[in-house]
Amino acid sequence: MNSTLMNNSLTQYLDLYDSARPLIESASPAALNDLRPAALQALQAFGRFPRRGDESYATTDVNALYAADFGLNLNRLPLGADASFRCDIPALSTLMGVTVNDSFLPSPALERTLPQGVEVMPLARAAKLYPELVASHLNGLAANATAVSALNTLLLQDGVFVRVADGVSLDRPVQIVNTFRSSAAVMAVRRVLLVAGEGSSVRLLLCDHSPADGISRLSCQITEIYAGAGSHVELYDLEKNSCSTARTAELHARLERGARLSLNASTLTGGSTRNAYTVTLEGEGAEASLSGLAIGSGTQTADTSVRLRHTAPHCSSQQLFKYVLFDSARGDFNGIIRVDHGAVGTSAVQTNRNLLACTDARMHTEPQLEIYCDDVRCGHGAATGQLDEQALFYMQQRGIPRDQARMMLIQAFMADVVDAIGPDALRDRIRLLVEKRLGCTSPVCGDCAAACATSKS
Repeated sequence: MNSTLMNNSLTQYLDLYDSARPLIESASPAALNDLRPAALQALQAFGRFPRRGDESYATTDVNALYAADFGLNLNRLPLGADASFRCDIPALSTLMGVTVNDSFLPSPALERTLPQGVEVMPLARAAKLYPELVASHLNGLAANATAVSALNTLLLQDGVFVRVADGVSLDRPVQIVNTFRSSAAVMAVRRVLLVAGEGSSVRLLLCDHSPADGISRLSCQITEIYAGAGSHVELYDLEKNSCSTARTAELHARLERGARLSLNASTLTGGSTRNAYTVTLEGEGAEASLSGLAIGSGTQTADTSVRLRHTAPHCSSQQLFKYVLFDSARGDFNGIIRVDHGAVGTSAVQTNRNLLACTDARMHTEPQLEIYCDDVRCGHGAATGQLDEQALFYMQQRGIPRDQARMMLIQAFMADVVDAIGPDALRDRIRLLVEKRLGCTSPVCGDCAAACATSKS
């Protein structure tokens, strides 16, 4: 790859769209094609992807992530899911569909078991069946706010559409498994559009998996959530990718009067991950609770960016994000709480806690408050440190081996994030996956956290 392209990886995507535009548009419904001119204009205005050192990009170099010559399924070739693939959560019955690269494949069982008032289907199909609905919501929140979201819209051909009608409560979670199937480097342009009607209730579980075969892969994911008045939306995001997979994911959510949003994200394995959350509390009495954990080892990087905006009175928000970093892993947390004029009675708390389990690990954290209103209660805090040597000594004095004691303290450190998960079965599953990750039994982890814990002790 030439140096010019490396310096500005956006160029290749603009050239690709220019040459393949007829192909892209012929395979896409009008509701998607109508969004592309504005996305193209936004990308041309951005001029490049963010680089390390740009504002709120202390760790991740997005330009470098997108520099590789990734393949795209522009011809919409049918891709079946791996027959041997399984993603089950014991004791939790879900309504599951699989996204292979960027093609959503709902199973016949999914379509048969959906209750009345709930629709889960490929976004391309929804755009044909409900063109006005999709046109009025798709990209209404993301709105080409970043170069990544604009690129996603420019190249988007399919995704997942979820709609829950007014007053409908969905008992079983909707589970979307995002996976890859390719023999060469590939980029998946993924999109999720969730429209929750007034007084509705829905749980959405997003699971990212990629094979540990050494092939470079990139996931470009955008999720948009419209939470109607009085609705309750729970989103659980689990990343368990291979170390050769990079992911840039954005969530854009709007909460109307009395709506509640609960988000819990777990980054267990991966190469480079950047999660960006933009949440607007637009209606009076709306509530948002965001939590997440990230475990990094080797040269893994994990970034979290939060933009949480209070625009209406008497809304509340809570944030809790924790990192555990081994080896030479890098982490970044950049969060902003903005309270607009007129948002009286706001209650907002932002907390970031980080544990450096190895001396070479690094963490950058930057919590921020922007308050333009009186009569509010807001607070933020961040702390980064190492394991408590006194606690380790205390546990060793009681016969617990040092390595085991270290793992026990790390598990305890992350316990409150895991405990925030609503469904008992899912919470138990995530807790088990965290234990396996720390114990180096994850099938996609090429690095061993325990090795670091031993060698650096």
